[in-house]
Amino acid sequence: MSQEAYLTINLKSLAHNYNVLRSKINGETLLIAVVKANAYGSDGVKIAKELSALGTDYFAVAYASEGINLRKAGIKKPILVFYPQKGQLEKLIEYNLEPALYSKEIIHSFLALVNKNTLNKYPVHLKCNTGLNRIGISINELNEVLNILDESSLEVKSVYSHLGASENKKPCAFTKKQIESFELIKKQILKRYKNPPKLHLLNSSGIFNYPELKYDAVRTGIALYGFANRTEWDAELKPIAKLSAPLCQIHHLNKGESVGYNQGWVATKNSIIGVIPVGHADGIGRQYGNGIGTVQINGKPASIIGNVCMDMLMIDVSAIDCKTGDEVVFFDENTTAVDFTASANTISYEILTGLNNRIKRVYI
Repeated sequence: MSQEAYLTINLKSLAHNYNVLRSKINGETLLIAVVKANAYGSDGVKIAKELSALGTDYFAVAYASEGINLRKAGIKKPILVFYPQKGQLEKLIEYNLEPALYSKEIIHSFLALVNKNTLNKYPVHLKCNTGLNRIGISINELNEVLNILDESSLEVKSVYSHLGASENKKPCAFTKKQIESFELIKKQILKRYKNPPKLHLLNSSGIFNYPELKYDAVRTGIALYGFANRTEWDAELKPIAKLSAPLCQIHHLNKGESVGYNQGWVATKNSIIGVIPVGHADGIGRQYGNGIGTVQINGKPASIIGNVCMDMLMIDVSAIDCKTGDEVVFFDENTTAVDFTASANTISYEILTGLNNRIKRVYI
């Protein structure tokens, strides 16, 4: 094996997940594939091309730069930008990206640019805040905002909101309140427009938990990559990514000798430790050190010991028959990113999106 780390991306698993999600919505409901954060740490361009071939209707990214990368790579389908910033607005127009308008300030700034460029019916989306209290137009502002948009050169393609606890078991009082708020928004939209913009509320977990609320579109990110935030839902999906690296050196330690910076681990008996060329610069944070994280080598678990270094980490292989060059697996389809992150009290999203680009991406 080459002396470098690999993120192996299974494109058949991506197709499987896409088809599972499609099976949960009807043919009229748009599927918006979320490929922000480099397609959740995999490869934004490659994944978008695969999803385009599978029939994805729409893409969504967080910021303009991500949408620009997709356009430069030849992606033609509509791209929704969730969180456009004022300094990015001109680029949205240049690359035909569709902004989510989430504040009156952003609306006025973008409208001024559209008018300056004498554009008509430029596609935009309206993000409403129903309780997550992150970004979005409040219900109290909605009528005023719609009046501005109706008299503008913008065309509202969709109105949407985001659930903050869609994976929680039902009944969930918080989600119920958000749904009720969105239903009020829906009534206002349907009353106002003969041909209303599309409505969407559900994210990945919501597709599984609230299929009756699919409205005109759904947005799915993490589920495309194999996770849906509940064990029984995860069972329907296949994680697309496997993170592995070779064992690059083995040391035999005497009792009392230490491992790593600040003597983070001290051998309580004669021990064998292995070194792996992955560290916190690659996205395996220091929280996984000192016995918290576990990897798999030759089918057996090995604890990460000492403090995780920038480019390396060490594991205890005292009870494992192994040699340099053997593959060490952090997570795959069997021992998943959910399993790996659980011991560090974090989530699959964080480990996946934090993987550095110096980890080589390969595709099967």
